[in-house]
Amino acid sequence: MLTKEELPECPVAATVRLIGNKWKLLILRNLIYHEKQRFTDFAKTVEGISKKVLTDNLRALEKDGLVEREVFAEVPPRVEYSLTELGKTLKPVLDAMYDWGNDYKKY
Repeated sequence: MLTKEELPECPVAATVRLIGNKWKLLILRNLIYHEKQRFTDFAKTVEGISKKVLTDNLRALEKDGLVEREVFAEVPPRVEYSLTELGKTLKPVLDAMYDWGNDYKKY
């Protein structure tokens, strides 16, 4: 997790630093609207993402405290990803982006 001192002073820049690439936004979108996802769910619904990029972005979101990973002691092992309480606070941000995108497509 980044410390407050490591984040840019500007709040917009800080937000962009944490969630500002297209893969992170699409991962967060899935978790906001579907609550829990397995790795294969992301691979199917985040078009064009490679397994390595997906893994790297999930780890970064987990490190920053936005996503949590739950491993189930099964054979084969099952892993589910979900939003942390902090991650859930991004819902209004993504809802606004969703609404803005719909409005933009009407122009």
